[in-house]
Amino acid sequence: MSSHNPTLLILTLLPLVGSLAVFSLRDAQAKLAKQLSLAVSLVVVVYTLVVLFSFDTGGKRFQFVGSWTWIKSFGVHIAFGADGIALVLVAMSVLLVPAVILASWNTFDSRSGAEEAVTSTTRRRSVKNYFGLILLLEFFMIGVFTAMDVFLFYVFFEAMLVPMYFIIGSFGGPRRQYAAMKFFLYSLLGGLLMLASVIGLYVTSSAKTFSIGELIAHPLPDDNTQRWLFLGFFIAFAIKAPLVPFHTWLPDAGAEAPAGGAALLVGVLDKVGTFGFLRYCLPLFPAASKYFAMPILILSVIGILYAAFLAIGQRDMKRLVAYTSVAHFGFIGLGIFAFTTQGGTGAVLYMVNHGFSTGALFIVVGLLIARGKSRNVDDYGGAAKVTPILAGLFLITGLSALALPGLSTFVSEFLVLVGTFTRYKGLAILATTGIILAAIYVLYLYQRTFQGRVSEKVAKFRDLNAREIFAVAPLLAIIVFLGVYPKPVLDVINPAVKATLSDVHKQDPQPQYGTSATGGKK
Repeated sequence: MSSHNPTLLILTLLPLVGSLAVFSLRDAQAKLAKQLSLAVSLVVVVYTLVVLFSFDTGGKRFQFVGSWTWIKSFGVHIAFGADGIALVLVAMSVLLVPAVILASWNTFDSRSGAEEAVTSTTRRRSVKNYFGLILLLEFFMIGVFTAMDVFLFYVFFEAMLVPMYFIIGSFGGPRRQYAAMKFFLYSLLGGLLMLASVIGLYVTSSAKTFSIGELIAHPLPDDNTQRWLFLGFFIAFAIKAPLVPFHTWLPDAGAEAPAGGAALLVGVLDKVGTFGFLRYCLPLFPAASKYFAMPILILSVIGILYAAFLAIGQRDMKRLVAYTSVAHFGFIGLGIFAFTTQGGTGAVLYMVNHGFSTGALFIVVGLLIARGKSRNVDDYGGAAKVTPILAGLFLITGLSALALPGLSTFVSEFLVLVGTFTRYKGLAILATTGIILAAIYVLYLYQRTFQGRVSEKVAKFRDLNAREIFAVAPLLAIIVFLGVYPKPVLDVINPAVKATLSDVHKQDPQPQYGTSATGGKK
């Protein structure tokens, strides 16, 4: 690659510069740290929107490509570029960050904060470090989606563990150290498998480079080597996503992380896994992807049903939301490995919609916990009579989690199921039952927390203030808009999904006209 377009390099570096500026402040300058973090995040949003609207849906697959030699002897480059899939995920990520900053504005100022209230220690947390870590995490999130060099991607993939580890371990709930260590060890194991596969890919490929474009153009032979390398990448991404049975770290991490950290963990970081399926597993290992498709599809359906049943039985609100995400990632996996345009497009749109939906849900749950000082569902009840705005926002985010028609998640879930049904009817039918289970756990959660008799504790709650409303309202507006008019995002996603399916040499199944149920001609 010889292009030196700095567009995405600048986008990637903006939050890094902001985080370094925040870290350089004194602990006493907490208010300035918040203001600076919010300002930087909004600048990144504006810059990203400019890039997004500059994207040519009818142009090249990868655009804004910029490459600079890093390690010449091994063909390693600092290379950035984006297709439609990467670009919409970057946009989703950067839009979540200011919402998280606003929602976390006063969380760690005093012992009255939501997460401070349920922790087991009295030591004071550094407010400026929290917001600095959020911006540092944003730097890694943008980098991991836009990296066009496999080695550079691996660096971002591993490095993004560090800020999230400290967000969970330093600012989380009572069992934060356990959750942070479990998250780190699981992710590190996946990273080591990926590192071995990255090295194996370089050694076995005739391209002798880490450039994703060159590697796609020089596919590996269809043999056991390709399958082993695929498994190394797949397991690393399945842990990150996570897919069943690699999911056990997420409920602990999601429950113990501060609400803002949980929103980014489940809303963005976990999408790196499903993004990796599309960007690396399918194009680099097309034969192996088709070989392992059926076991992965079965695991996806199991994950949808298994996680939904576990969510129904949860009493911890944040663990419940975490389990719903495991179920949703099953739908995404189903859409990707169905190898249909509708399924793949639905899966990518599901990643975007899930980021907004679950991110908003974690934020709203965090706002409720800030008032009740407990994550236990049984400690609430009747809150809708006291906090009607909070109840309304909670209901809308909950309905988006169960894919109510008219909200964005319905469109993506419908596309995934239709795309899967055209090739695997039985699996699509089984997966559809997950929608019924989703309605049970979401509505049951809302009923137990916001309906019923108002307890003495709940009667003292205050409703949301302007800052808290403004943190969630833009996310809900996006959810409603994409539920009514998803075409702008689909137009960006579709060409990239078709190009990915072309890499795997898969085409949509052709409808059979003029045949009877038994296969004979009418």
